[in-house]
Amino acid sequence: MAGKILVRKAEKKTLESLGVFSWPVWAKEPSTFEYSYEEPETFYVIAGKARVEPKGGGESAEFGAGDIVTMPKGLECVWRISETIRKHYKVGD
Repeated sequence: MAGKILVRKAEKKTLESLGVFSWPVWAKEPSTFEYSYEEPETFYVIAGKARVEPKGGGESAEFGAGDIVTMPKGLECVWRISETIRKHYKVGD
């Protein structure tokens, strides 16, 4: 089983130290879909809201604009996007 989904509010100094604004941007309209993480992913939510539910149990995570989220390697989940999501993301450690 994969580790826990981490969600935290972003602080300006954290965003700058991570170089978040140089990461690519991904966007998706409201929808529901399954996804598996072959590598860990960290992202900063620019806009929108979503909920991610791990398959096979585990704690769900809700996040929105201003949050930094880390998805663990091996996570198999269902994304439920309620408001169009835009995020800066980085795959890998």
